[in-house]
Amino acid sequence: MKIYNTLTRRKEEFVPQHEGVVNMYVCGPTVYNYFHIGNARPFVVFDTMRKYLEYRGEKVNFVQNFTDVDDKIINKAREEGVTAPEISEKYIEEYFKDAKALNVTPATVHPKVSETIPDIIQFVQDLIDKGYAYEVDGDVYYSTRKFSEYGKLSKQNIDDLEAGARIAIEEKKKDPLDFALWKARKEEDEIAWESPWGMGRPGWHIECSCMSRKYLGETLDLHAGGQDLIFPHHENEIAQSEAHNGKPFANYWMHNGYITIDNEKMSKSKGNFFTVRDILQQYSGEVIRFFLLSGQYRSPINFSDELMEQAKNGLARMQNAKENLKFLTENGADEMTEAEKTSMDGLDQYRQKFITAMDDDLNTADGISAVFELISEVNVVVKDGASKEYAKAALDLLTELTGVLGLLQQEEDDSIDDEIQKLVDERQEARKAKNFARADEIRDMLKEKGIILKDTPQGVQIIKE
Repeated sequence: MKIYNTLTRRKEEFVPQHEGVVNMYVCGPTVYNYFHIGNARPFVVFDTMRKYLEYRGEKVNFVQNFTDVDDKIINKAREEGVTAPEISEKYIEEYFKDAKALNVTPATVHPKVSETIPDIIQFVQDLIDKGYAYEVDGDVYYSTRKFSEYGKLSKQNIDDLEAGARIAIEEKKKDPLDFALWKARKEEDEIAWESPWGMGRPGWHIECSCMSRKYLGETLDLHAGGQDLIFPHHENEIAQSEAHNGKPFANYWMHNGYITIDNEKMSKSKGNFFTVRDILQQYSGEVIRFFLLSGQYRSPINFSDELMEQAKNGLARMQNAKENLKFLTENGADEMTEAEKTSMDGLDQYRQKFITAMDDDLNTADGISAVFELISEVNVVVKDGASKEYAKAALDLLTELTGVLGLLQQEEDDSIDDEIQKLVDERQEARKAKNFARADEIRDMLKEKGIILKDTPQGVQIIKE
């Protein structure tokens, strides 16, 4: 498998440090609100990366943090008259609801900043002792210029960065490029912990360096997140971690592209800001996931009603193929035709096309295309019915490939209540008696109830809309 490594700006063969094991860290949400569609993209993309690595036989240690200590959380708590932990715990719970709707598998570990404070304090003290950090009136800053490779991820020159940097009036750091590792408490209602530098809380960047090290070791196989995190967040993580450990922080870096809304940047002020919770009122989580995987992950992707409708139709096509094959596994013929035998011998080509696409920098767009090629061939073969054996083989392959993509995972309730079944049976009797008017009347009645009847050589197929 090859992935585009942001650190080297080229595609490289992905080789973990330990055969059969991948240590992967993905930056998680700051939990002060429901996450928006832009947040959802890295959650879905790198969940798919994890699923694909596991499909390839790797054991993936997947860590995704929760930033539950942050100015935004403190401000939200003040607005609502509650504590910061109450806000963060509420939105952690809401995160899991929306992530589940998107078929995002929970991480191996979801560490929280609030539960990692002793590790963070020790890490900051180590950086002070090594001469990479300094304390001023309870604040601790990282000396950016002490790290000679600063800028290697974002490919920015430190002198160019300095030209654009400013020191705010209240800051006491020695250099405009220095960043906070520890912040002294300014207000009594701020969440804070005792430290060697007084009451305070961690800066944003330090948390990921500590949590990744605690759960995955000093050098990660893969670190991932949104493109907006390359600078300064991931750049600062590298500076902290490599100064602390003297080892490479991560061997591979993956970053997904931005999402625009109707070709404009998402912004609350423009009124085009959408949380996943909002979008779930109109589309299923699987439609959202399909949409997010329909483009190459590094490219920008545009969110619009038209594209969401396309995603909805694409997913429906997959779902219909699955339902048809499920029906045929139960109602199909016992013997395969020659056409089925020929097709079945060639089904593996679609698996290989899928793997080739996914091995090429997680090209989910081409992976989805391979699934649709499979569906097209199968639809031709089963047009006039199929054997149970062929239907099962095709269904198994479809389920295998869509499972890697995290699609078609939410099983439809295909149970039919007694009232519906009586109407279906009555229609069948009416057709046998050539009472087609009554049969059509029943079909229309069922359609109003969201039930579609499809007459096949194997019997009537009942489809819920």
